[in-house]
Amino acid sequence: MTEYIIGIDEVGRGALAGPVGVGAVLYPTDFPWRDVFMLITKKGTPKLKDSKQLTAQQRDTLFEHLIAHDRLRHAVAFVDAKSIDRISIVNAANEGAAVAIAELGIRPSRARVMLDAGLRVPSKWFQQSFVRGDETIPAISFASIIAKVMRDRYMEDAAKKYPSYFFEQNKGYSTLAHRKAIAQRGMCELHRATFCTRLLASGAN
Repeated sequence: MTEYIIGIDEVGRGALAGPVGVGAVLYPTDFPWRDVFMLITKKGTPKLKDSKQLTAQQRDTLFEHLIAHDRLRHAVAFVDAKSIDRISIVNAANEGAAVAIAELGIRPSRARVMLDAGLRVPSKWFQQSFVRGDETIPAISFASIIAKVMRDRYMEDAAKKYPSYFFEQNKGYSTLAHRKAIAQRGMCELHRATFCTRLLASGAN
């Protein structure tokens, strides 16, 4: 009998710099997820939202609640740029998913795993993938929120070491200012060479 639900989602897949982050959230099957989204609902019925559809303030509010909740477990795994270049973004994201789910400390027989489409975990887990799962499956949405907040904070810290790339603003994604900085200064150790080389070869500016 399934006792727990595990949701898994990744953030940073398309970024030019920084790690891909994979979040995993575990909760019991009777967890009242709507109570969580009530924290950011001013009126009407709470609605499930992907982390990218929330404001930074809303994400922070939900993040702090989720990580402190006594009926939830969470984990986030980061896979760095060098690994992404070596094994590909798809393999890096799946590697992160395997690490994150292991950190939850639950036996596979006790949980059902729900992943955003494109991710997978080792075959010992009963797992299902969902297209746009972060907008339809509560556990995946929670994983998305936790992973995004932690990755954003990672990139904000990185901006202090590499101020020329505006990581505090772009979080490693392909903004115009970021692309111009790469063209003018080259890449730093946080950049994904395979991504940046392809971008510059295409003439994007």
